[in-house]
Amino acid sequence: MSSRPRRRLGRPTLVAAAVSLWLARPAARGDGSVAYKFENYREEDGRITVETQSSTVDQDLGPVTHLSLMGTIDAVSGATPTGAPAPAGSDQVVLTQIHERRKAWSGDLSRQVGNVNIDLGFADSHESDYVSAGWSVNTLTDFNQKNTTVRLGLAGTSDRVEVFFLPEYLPKHTNEAIAGVTQLIDPLTFVTVNLTFGGASGYLAEPHKLVEKAIQVFQGIYLNEYFGENRPNQRNRESVFASLNRAFPGVRGALEGSYRFYEDTYGVTSSTVTLSWLEHLGPSVVVQPTLRFFEQSAAHFYYYDMNATSIIPVRAPKGTGPYYSSDFRLSSMEDEAVGLKVSWRPRDWVQVDVAYEQYDMHGRDGITPGSAYPRAGITTVGAKFQW
Repeated sequence: MSSRPRRRLGRPTLVAAAVSLWLARPAARGDGSVAYKFENYREEDGRITVETQSSTVDQDLGPVTHLSLMGTIDAVSGATPTGAPAPAGSDQVVLTQIHERRKAWSGDLSRQVGNVNIDLGFADSHESDYVSAGWSVNTLTDFNQKNTTVRLGLAGTSDRVEVFFLPEYLPKHTNEAIAGVTQLIDPLTFVTVNLTFGGASGYLAEPHKLVEKAIQVFQGIYLNEYFGENRPNQRNRESVFASLNRAFPGVRGALEGSYRFYEDTYGVTSSTVTLSWLEHLGPSVVVQPTLRFFEQSAAHFYYYDMNATSIIPVRAPKGTGPYYSSDFRLSSMEDEAVGLKVSWRPRDWVQVDVAYEQYDMHGRDGITPGSAYPRAGITTVGAKFQW
């Protein structure tokens, strides 16, 4: 039995990926470019490894229209917690080996109409037990001689999830809306504030995450049994993101600081603080060290040990109560990450990026063993060619 890795929850959804691709594009482009990126996500102690290869093609279609296409292949393998607690006398949670492969495509077509940029996006992803299709519509509108930019967007996905205890795929739908503003404060400083609202419905559990419960089979005799986790079939969420960017020409550097607050109807709240410094070393090299701090509260239906509750799990959970999960990603936890990225542009038409990030995750509830939480390193190498 396989167990879906942390990487899936940590990775943005197809909707978020399409929106992020659109938000991250530069203000000015050449006629076109092609980029390739390889990323290796590796948890310590034989846990999950994810190798991701992606390629992006950008092309201007006339003076006011732009097309961007991206393809991604993920290969996932390694050990991940099943959700069952550690055996008696041990603090090592139960692990299982997984092997998975994902193929995804996304793209967007944007057009400038007066002071408004309109962007239409799509995304498609396939795994052996998970299929997703997404769309997005976004606008950027400039005001105040382009010193103020207002962002509005909508996005959604329609997914199908294979569940081991049913012979059919179950539906899952998500939707998201974003509204934000970027304001130039002075020639060296700008701020951004974004509000995001979203929701998901349908089968929202991780189909291969388990809980363990001792069930009485005869008077005084109990047998440990395994059940699929059961999460609510509706989840609403909202977040606030604020960032400050300030250039320091005297030292040829710039500071980027951001804060994100998130909450949802599962009872999860989280805060993320990120600090980055960009330093120009000569005409062609940029070095960017980054620090990130993250913390979250537990979902109200997270239980490390189901035997400490009176809940009796159901045989075929479909998102109606009682709710329960032993997935450590829904526990109270925190992580710290430190990273370094180096960008080199030896010619005007080529750029090479190399980055490494190390993060360490910890539980905060005093109950879930430390063995549930991974330490990981992320290595990224990429190149971009423009014409």
